[in-house]
Amino acid sequence: MPVSQKRFSVKRYEPSDARTTIEIFLRAVREVASKDYSPEQVAAWAKVDDAEVWAQYRVSRPTWLAVDGSTPIGFTDLKPDGCLDMMFVSPDYQGKGVASLLLETVERAAREQGLQRIFTEASLTARPFFERRGFIILAAQQVEKRGQILSNFLMEKTLA
Repeated sequence: MPVSQKRFSVKRYEPSDARTTIEIFLRAVREVASKDYSPEQVAAWAKVDDAEVWAQYRVSRPTWLAVDGSTPIGFTDLKPDGCLDMMFVSPDYQGKGVASLLLETVERAAREQGLQRIFTEASLTARPFFERRGFIILAAQQVEKRGQILSNFLMEKTLA
């Protein structure tokens, strides 16, 4: 485990974490994914129309929050069918092992649930990370968000 990971930990998401996860999501899209998507695409993607709906969505499945001490720095989730729906890391913590720690948490939970695979729709930005972690591309996709077309990749990883 890289030294930088040792100070990070993962906790279960709590309803009071909703605002924090929204902020991490918005910053990650606006400050990190913006290198791979146009300003119009980022503007369409980086929106949360209803914080209450977001909060309900987060508690509807296992969701985890990565923290540096008590500072929230990333989050991820896992749907019952093995879909890793969201994984976002604060721009301040990119490349420090946070996403790897979150993915290890998801993989462990998936194995505990008896899942044979996990899958995700990875952005252009996230694709290299998932490839390095053993995911394969099943399909390149074009998805519509608020009138903008964004490219992403349906990817999966078989769990041993």
